[in-house]
Amino acid sequence: MRFYNKVKNVIPELYLILAVLYYWSLTASILNPVAIILLSVLVYQIITRKQILGIVIATVLILASGYLILALLSELSEFSEYNDDAKELAIFGFLYLGLNIGFGAIMLYRYAIKNNIKQTEIIHNN
Repeated sequence: MRFYNKVKNVIPELYLILAVLYYWSLTASILNPVAIILLSVLVYQIITRKQILGIVIATVLILASGYLILALLSELSEFSEYNDDAKELAIFGFLYLGLNIGFGAIMLYRYAIKNNIKQTEIIHNN
């Protein structure tokens, strides 16, 4: 049960690690500095659980995913007819970006809102 609670607390970070590994697998380079830096930051965040870093990661993830939704909509508008390719792009694109926004929101809640609620309770109890 203890292991489950530890894993449950880092599910968004683990998802992001899997997403970075998937991105890295799609590139043709073994030494991908972007993937290495992203993995390093995520592993560091899992180990240290820094509030500021968690907020920054969540915010960047949500903003980047919002931008990518606009890019996805632009790409979908280029299809002259809504065929199987467009349907596949829409389903997987919105699913992936929706997961990114969802996990980013969970991280933002955990690191920003939940910590502020705890700090407010501590102040009111004293």
